[in-house]
Amino acid sequence: MNIKRTGGRKTGQHPDHSSVKLLSSMEAAISVLVSQFKAFAGKDGSSDTLSRDEFQSLVVSQLPNLVKNASDPAAIDKLMGSLDENSDGELTFPEFWQLIGALASQQGGFSK
Repeated sequence: MNIKRTGGRKTGQHPDHSSVKLLSSMEAAISVLVSQFKAFAGKDGSSDTLSRDEFQSLVVSQLPNLVKNASDPAAIDKLMGSLDENSDGELTFPEFWQLIGALASQQGGFSK
């Protein structure tokens, strides 16, 4: 698979408007998911992972209508435990992505 990264420019550079491309809806959705993960990760430690508290903050503020009992510590612990494949108490982006996939499947009617 050939993946292109969309990124910023170095400070002081002006954008080349002839090469600026608008993101498709799906590309924009992925960009939002990545930026939200990064915005919540790193407040308690590593900027590449979500701690339990960071995960709960993200779920409560960004997924309040899709994740049941998001404010319940026991529910968050159970959900995080189901996603945390290596049981290190933190979620990497691929581990977090499992939740996004499951929620998208539910929303689309693809779940059993």
